[in-house]
Amino acid sequence: MPEETSTRAGEAATPHGAAASRPEPIHLRAGGVSLVLDVGGPRLPSVLHWGCDLGELPPEQLRELALATVPAVVSGGTDAPGTLSVLAEHGTGWPGLPGLRGHRAGTAWSPLFTMTSARADGEQVRVEAVDEAAGLELTLWIALDVTGLVTMRAAVRNRHPAEPYVLDGLVLNLPVPAEAAELLDLTGRHLRERSPQRQPFTQGSRVRENRRGRTGSDASLLLAAGAPGFGFRSGEVWAVHVGWSGNHVTYAERLPDGRAVIGGGELLLPGEVRLEPGTEYTTPWLYAAYGQGLDTISERFHRHLRARPGHPAAPRPVVMNTWEAVYFDHDLPKLCALADRAAKVGAERFVLDDGWFRHRRDDHAGLGDWYVDEAVWPQGLHPLVDHVRALGMQFGLWVEPEMINPDSDLARAHPEWIMSTGGRMPPEQRYQQVLDLVHPEAYAYVLERLDRLIGEYGIDYLKWDHNRDLVDAGHSPHGEAAVHRQTLAVYRMLDELRRRHPGLEIESCSSGGARVDLGILQRTDRVWGSDCIDALERQSIQRWTQLLLPPELIGSHVGAAHAHTTGRRHDLAFRAGTALFGHFGIEWDLISASAAEQEELARWITLYKDVRGLLHTGRIVRADHPDPALWLHGVVAEDGSEAVFALVAVATSATAPPGRVRLPGLDPDAVYRVRPLPPGDVAAGVNHVPPAWLLGGELVLPGSVLDRVGIQVPDLFPEHLLLLRLTRE
Repeated sequence: MPEETSTRAGEAATPHGAAASRPEPIHLRAGGVSLVLDVGGPRLPSVLHWGCDLGELPPEQLRELALATVPAVVSGGTDAPGTLSVLAEHGTGWPGLPGLRGHRAGTAWSPLFTMTSARADGEQVRVEAVDEAAGLELTLWIALDVTGLVTMRAAVRNRHPAEPYVLDGLVLNLPVPAEAAELLDLTGRHLRERSPQRQPFTQGSRVRENRRGRTGSDASLLLAAGAPGFGFRSGEVWAVHVGWSGNHVTYAERLPDGRAVIGGGELLLPGEVRLEPGTEYTTPWLYAAYGQGLDTISERFHRHLRARPGHPAAPRPVVMNTWEAVYFDHDLPKLCALADRAAKVGAERFVLDDGWFRHRRDDHAGLGDWYVDEAVWPQGLHPLVDHVRALGMQFGLWVEPEMINPDSDLARAHPEWIMSTGGRMPPEQRYQQVLDLVHPEAYAYVLERLDRLIGEYGIDYLKWDHNRDLVDAGHSPHGEAAVHRQTLAVYRMLDELRRRHPGLEIESCSSGGARVDLGILQRTDRVWGSDCIDALERQSIQRWTQLLLPPELIGSHVGAAHAHTTGRRHDLAFRAGTALFGHFGIEWDLISASAAEQEELARWITLYKDVRGLLHTGRIVRADHPDPALWLHGVVAEDGSEAVFALVAVATSATAPPGRVRLPGLDPDAVYRVRPLPPGDVAAGVNHVPPAWLLGGELVLPGSVLDRVGIQVPDLFPEHLLLLRLTRE
């Protein structure tokens, strides 16, 4: 890999068989992936290959690869084959979505950059380019980390001495081959986040624009293109994720000439980014993963996240959250009794949810008044905090710093701090509006209040909520669009609180799971998967959230037998067995729970503490079972020494018994002992007689047999599960 290569405008391509005069293509290899960049210029780099590892290729073979991938000239096209860069340019003849969109008072709307340098430094390539006519400079960063994950971003700078440049959009892309003929992304809604949807990847554009001002319950999360029918364990897949918590776009395009790309970036509202002379805009990171099956895609993201310096290192503590236990009924004796029960069953962190601050007896008032309500807490929160700490638990607190109720002291004092486009208020959502943190005074007020609360009570954990979309999100007094600056202000505040309080952990909650992305996770320690803790719904929500995030970053709680959000009823084994495969918690009025229920819950918490070291470091695996009523997922240790699987009946199977299920991801050469895992071995969920091996209590088989042949599963009642523990002999 060359340390640095430079190109000059107008440099000609080397004829086939001639001595090399162009800079060599750059070949990045890691984690079973190759990324080959043509940096020969004069145009921006193009991707010659992104996919399976090509092995070591000498320079002459890289040059031949560049020649082999030059598009043909066809009738109706440009006279010379156009290049497609990671930042697509209209000026090259690309008829799809341009990577850079903007103008200078109606001019400079079709920039065409000339590359001035391309430097490879370890795993990262830095490219500099300029468009003299448009008065713009461009920097691209393209990297392939040790996990095989591609990371990309760009910065555009206005080099004109006097005129501003209005930026309308800057998105990046990567090419995918013709074999990527099917698309998968996610959608959803409040209480049903991250629902998968598939469609053929045909000619034309599929564009997912999110204008909610936050990631969104209906966010695509990942946009994946793959071989038709690709699953968790099979089929080539290419996928992208935009690491940004505000408005964003993901897209897939296929042209009539067969070229296809997937990509994304921030979605900019009109006039939102205006580059004055000498200023620049930098995109959020675009993440891209290739693999055989979706499990490989997940593995790359999970390893990338786990390698971060700030990734939670301590065992993820069992959380007791008060929301579905007491809602707004904040009564000190009851909360202390709840803490007693939580500590008894094994909770390690107690989180006081919404309702502790001034005027907050319901969700109609008080947001913005971040002072402990003296009427409810005459001694402040100290009595509860002291009680919780005496029980050996950490103390956490719910906040919603980006929001404001019109019925609040803050709104009455500073109505100009409410985001709006001017002349009208946006429609209320949950009786609230958005606090404009772009105002320095509003930002300073919220930062001071949170800093003071954390310091006074020694708060270990903030559940940071965000319960509405940003609609008409303008900055006063003129009402210009401000989602971009609001998102950056939130990031800045989170970073500053973490700097001031190094041990503080923060959860990203947003109407449940509406802010799940790698931008917010650069500065938070977990996400709240969904406001719905119905175990059946959570099976799906967690299954697809784990496409991007490992289990330790997804809050998953055991609720009451009667689910508050759906009305369903589930036994404790199904609720706890579902929560086990996340960051385990409780959101249940344990005072009303029977002694038997508390004892069973304590056994589940003991199991969680026993296996969380495996669950939060191992590889997520999911079986591609043909029966949609039967799901199997699990975690296999990195060294293949052990595994925990959950066999889940999400509905009634069309066949009885349902047949065999394969256990994927094991070491094929190892021999495993397979046992039911208590308390997830309860026979109450088994219809009629269990299969012979389960009656016998265990199996001993090679990993290859368990993966390729599988085991007979019991005929489970719907909405029940069975846990299995595997240990290598």
